[in-house]
This record gives sequence, C-alpha cells and structure tokens, in this order.
Amino acid sequence: MATHTPKNILITGAAGFIASHVANRLIRNYPQYKIVVLDKLDYCSNLKNLIPSKSSPNFKFVKGDIGSADLVNYLLITESIDTIMHFAAQTHVDNSFGNSFEFTKNNIYGTHVLLEACKVTGQIKRFIHVSTDEVYGETDEDAVVGNHEASQLLPTNPYSATKAGAEMLVMAYGRSYGLPVITTRGNNVYGPNQFPEKLIPKFILLAMQGKPLPIHGDGSNVRSYLYCEDVAEAFEVILHKGEVGHVYNIGTKKERRVIDVAKDICRLFKMDPETSIKFVENRPFNDQRYFLDDEKLKILGWSERTTWEEGLKKTMDWYINNPDWWGDVSGALLPHPRMLMMPGGLERHFDGSDEEKPPSYVSTNTRMVVPTSKNVNSSQKPALKFLLYGRTGWIGGLLGKLCEKQEIPYEYGKGRLEDRSSLVADIQNVKPTHIFNAAGVTGRPNVDWCESHKTETIRTNVAGTLTLADVSREHGILMINYATGCIFEYDEAHPEGSGIGFKEEDKPNFIGSFYSKTKAMVEELLKEYDNVCTLRVRMPISSDLSNPRNFITKISRYNKVVNIPNSMTILDELLPISIEMAKRNLRGIWNFTNPGAVSHNEILEMYRDYIDPSFKWTNFNLEEQAKVIIAPRSNNEMDASKLKNEFPELLSIKESLIKYVFEPNKKTA
Repeated sequence: MATHTPKNILITGAAGFIASHVANRLIRNYPQYKIVVLDKLDYCSNLKNLIPSKSSPNFKFVKGDIGSADLVNYLLITESIDTIMHFAAQTHVDNSFGNSFEFTKNNIYGTHVLLEACKVTGQIKRFIHVSTDEVYGETDEDAVVGNHEASQLLPTNPYSATKAGAEMLVMAYGRSYGLPVITTRGNNVYGPNQFPEKLIPKFILLAMQGKPLPIHGDGSNVRSYLYCEDVAEAFEVILHKGEVGHVYNIGTKKERRVIDVAKDICRLFKMDPETSIKFVENRPFNDQRYFLDDEKLKILGWSERTTWEEGLKKTMDWYINNPDWWGDVSGALLPHPRMLMMPGGLERHFDGSDEEKPPSYVSTNTRMVVPTSKNVNSSQKPALKFLLYGRTGWIGGLLGKLCEKQEIPYEYGKGRLEDRSSLVADIQNVKPTHIFNAAGVTGRPNVDWCESHKTETIRTNVAGTLTLADVSREHGILMINYATGCIFEYDEAHPEGSGIGFKEEDKPNFIGSFYSKTKAMVEELLKEYDNVCTLRVRMPISSDLSNPRNFITKISRYNKVVNIPNSMTILDELLPISIEMAKRNLRGIWNFTNPGAVSHNEILEMYRDYIDPSFKWTNFNLEEQAKVIIAPRSNNEMDASKLKNEFPELLSIKESLIKYVFEPNKKTA
C-alpha cells in the first residue's frame, strides 16, 4: 500500500463547507504539517468556518482566486508546497442552469491553472482533485450495484459537466506529465457550517422559522448523505494511503428520498409533514439517483462512523446554536435559489463580524495574507443594478419610476435591440446585475399597424429580442422579458367562461394577427435560453386612467365594445412582482396576469360605479368588430396558478382592479 507524508499542503476553497472540515482536522491532528488555505471568499465561503485553526502556528490563510496563475505559482514556490488538495469549485446545481459560464471558469479553468502551476514548479508529490458523484450521471432506480470508479462519466447538468471536464484535465496531466494525481468522487455531504442553499441546512433553517419545506418535483429523488466529519476522515486516509493515478468513491450505501429527509426534519422539529411540506416545480433536470460503490476506499481502511439520526441531530443542534452564522440568507432559502447571479461574497472575519473592509484589507493576524485587489467586492449583498430597454414605452417608463421608488440603480439602454455591438457596449458601460426588456413593436396606435409593417415588426420583436437574450447569456446575466399572452384564443379545450385557462406549457393557437405570430415565434426560440424569464402580459391596466395605452382608457373611449371575458394584467400590482422575480432570479415562462378573467362590460360597470355615474356604452359582436379592424384580436383566459404559487398574495383580477385602479380613482360626490 502506498504511503505519503506531506510537509506543506495547499488546500483550495477551504473557507467553504467540506474543505474547512478537512483543513481543521489536518491542522488539529498533524501539527507538523503546514497548511496553507487559498480561498477567494465567494458567497458560500465563510472565514468563521476556520475559527478552530485560527491560532494554530501551522496554519496560513491567503485570500485569492485559483484562476490567478501568478498567485498560484507564487504560493507553490514561496510556501514550498508539496501537496495540493483541490476543493475550490462552484457546486450548486440550480445556479449552473442560469450561469453556466461561471462554472466553466471556476471549475475547469481554475483547475487547469493549478495543474499548469504544478507542472511548471515540478515539486508536487500529490495532487488530490475533489470531484463529485454527479459525473456518473443518473443511476438506474433498480440498480443494486453502485457506480464503481471505472464507470463511464455521463454528466447531466452544467455543474457536473464542468466537474467531469476538470477530471479529464487532471487525468491528462497525470498521463502526459507524470503529475501524481488522485481523484475523489463523493456523495452528498451534510453537517455544521454548510451554506443553506443545500437541502439539509435549508430545510433546518426554514423549520426553525416555522416555514414550509419546498421539495422539487414529487420528492422521490434518492440521495446518499455522509456526515462531514466522516468525509474529512476519508480525505485524511486518501491523503496518506491513496494510490497515485487512482480514483476513489467516497460514498454510503444508505440512501434516502428527499421527501423522507424532509419528514425526518419535520419530526425533529415536531412539525406535521402533511402541512409543512410543499411541492414546487422541479429543476430542469433533476437526476433520480446517484449510487456509488465504495469498496475501494474501505480497503484503504475507511468506513462511515456517523449514523443518519446522529448526524442529523448534530447538524440541527449546530444551526439552532448558530442561527446567524451566514448572515442574511433569505435568497438561499427560496425554492429555486440563484445566488451566483450576484457576484461577490461576504467577507466574514475570524471574530465573527460581518463588516466591510477597504479593498486592500490585510488582517493583523500574522498568519493571514490577503493580496490586494482592485476588484474586491466585500459587501454582503452586492447592489442591484438594472439595465432597462423600452424607455419610451409604457412598461419601460413605469419600470424606471419603480426603480427610483425602490432606490434600485438603473439605466436605460442606449443601443438598439437588433444592433449586437451596441448592446454589448451598454452592458460593459452599465455593468448590470439584471436586464429588463420592455422594448417591442405593438403597433401605432394598435396591432393593425404590424400588418403593413412586417419587416419592422420582425426586426424588433424577433431578431432584437433574441439578440438581447444572447448577449445577456454571454455575460451571465438574467433577462426579464415582457412578452404577451395574446398568442392564445378560446378553443374546445379552453371554452370561454369555463375557468380553464391556458398554461405556460400550452402551444400558442392564435395566429390572427402578425404581431401575435412574431410574439409566439420568439417565445418558442427563447426556450433555448436558460437566462430568460418570459412574462406573458395581457391587456395591461394601470391606475393612470389618463394614459391612452391603458386598456380601461381605450375601451371607455370606444364608440362600441365587444363583451368577452379575458385575463388581464394590473401593472400597479404586477410590475413590482416582476422586480421581485428578478431578485429571486426566476426564469422560464410565466403567465403574468392576475388570476381569473373579467369581461369588458364588468370593467365598464366598475368604471361607471367608481368614476363616472353617467357613463354609457354600447356592445357589438365579433362579426361587427371585424368590419372596423384589420387583424383579429386574441381573447383568452390564462392559468395564473404558477405565479400565484410563487406569490400567494397575488389578488384576483377583480380584486386587483378595485384595489389598484378604481378605489384610488374613485370620484366622490
């Protein structure tokens, strides 16, 4: 059996969860080893995780990025590093769907920089690369034998794909340059200090607040969980006894369904699982099961020590005793967190304070080295900054006013949507966290204009919107796109007055107007962009009854109106929700209407009762309407239950009309 006795170990990412337990264990058990920690202190890192090692003479912390070749080379040489344990990585799968380039940069490029530095310096005796069980892809539900170390790699999401890519580089450097590499692939780990975007700490913190536990899909997904101290011991064994060129699974045969994990946590908190668990939309690809064969590591002498019940109780007790360890983590506790879209993390200090330091802060601790950087952002919640398109439009104008009201910095884009270079220039100048697209051609004064201006309509509504989505994705930025629900019409499956609305996944069935055709076309194409949140607005209404674009203002000025129930969007209520959706980094297609439907006559009756008691109007039918318009109009009811589930306070269309439009404008006698 191979043995290795290190002298000077570099541990990357050791202010994070697993690596901090490994670092603290090695510093405690091996005072003769010098441990140098390199961590850039991203959102899921916390210097407090290393408090047990703070006063040890064999410990040094360096703040820096593994992507900096100069820094890595400098450390290897000046600290005489002979062993690297490479944990640093972006690891949250949900984030990888929305900002996959960041994962490529950290997980592949960062690993490549480390490997190249090892090759150049020629002094490394062990390079332990920490990978994940997810590189194997999904295990068959009925498999009785787990993936062994020689199994094929079949990653299914951007996160696991970058980890598999990094593994290939590690293997290549081992073969091409004789680098003494060892790779580990581990199951899920849980325990104290874990950032609460992960399932178990998230559920514990939510349970502590008496809030429901959100489960993706039906909760049948199976995972294997190892307690952090057992995993730290596994790395201790692999460090000393692992064979160069080999891969080691760090796993457990004990599997648990996500729903059972939630129920166990409910029991610990004496909560009723029936009322405390809520099922939410599944993530884009949620592997059903990862199952590992862990025999190879057992042969080295490692075995799991902590039972599930014991580990879960220890973890719960730790979070109860340290509720503020991570500061404000409300964003991570959402059903579908997207922390990564907000660059920069909280620099938490050894004394537990969460204060801001100047960019070139160097700790007074003699063993703390923090290289100065011009681009360090050490604030807890980096400021939002919105880039808005559609300045001259109704929604675009209202968005600017909302940003001012909420004190959110914003700028309107100067570029034209169809001009890619001008959009890139906007992003480089503004440096936004989110982009809002309220630009588009609806027609002047109405959609009939589009029938005779088809190329202009395509240029903005299709080509322009796609270009903005593509440029946004290139820069890792979420785009909120205000679209339309005027792509449906009542049919046999969705009859008028039935209350059966069109859902987000339904195929558009209205092609009466060229405007609607372009909107349906671009919506279909935008499904390929994982950074876009499409909001289907319908017949928008606001409290400003003097605005000619307001649906109420329009129909109150018509000589005759049809009388058909429709879904509608009360902007006063829903536009602030769209800003909240950006903060939550939601994506995909959303029916952006108030629940329910309301007819033209019902609105005009309210107008008469609240605004003008003498108001009268005349109805006509669709055949009569067709004689005075060029393009047919869309009439439909949309199912807003997805939006209502995310925002339970959302009012029905009639309640919202009264609260936001008619009550504020009520004429008193």
